[in-house]
Amino acid sequence: MLQAVNTDTVLFIISVASSALVLACLGFIFSLSKKLNLTQRKALQIEKTFQASEQQVAILRSEIAELRASITSIGKRAVHTEQQLHELANQQAAQKYDDPDAKIYSRAVKMVELGADIEEIMRECELPRAEAELLMSLHNKS
Repeated sequence: MLQAVNTDTVLFIISVASSALVLACLGFIFSLSKKLNLTQRKALQIEKTFQASEQQVAILRSEIAELRASITSIGKRAVHTEQQLHELANQQAAQKYDDPDAKIYSRAVKMVELGADIEEIMRECELPRAEAELLMSLHNKS
């Protein structure tokens, strides 16, 4: 009977130990499951953040392309405007020398700048006194 008790006791101890081991394993599996779920949620959050970042990058690339196109267009217009300005300046300079009256006034202005008096300007440029005085007063101030 001692052997029977010992065998029953051993079987009982083994069953209790195996039950404890099963419970420990289940607890461990439950803990791992929780950690896995947490990791999966974090992975989903990271994926969503990554997708949002990719969308933002696509939007920014599109906006940069639009800005480049605008800047290129503005640059072309600026070059065209600068060319027109040079053309107008050249035309204005050409007209200045084509007009005989403009030549007289240009010469009179040069004389004023060089310090000629009214009598000399009237005589050399054949200008009336009023015009010579007007040129003197305009160009002496500047």
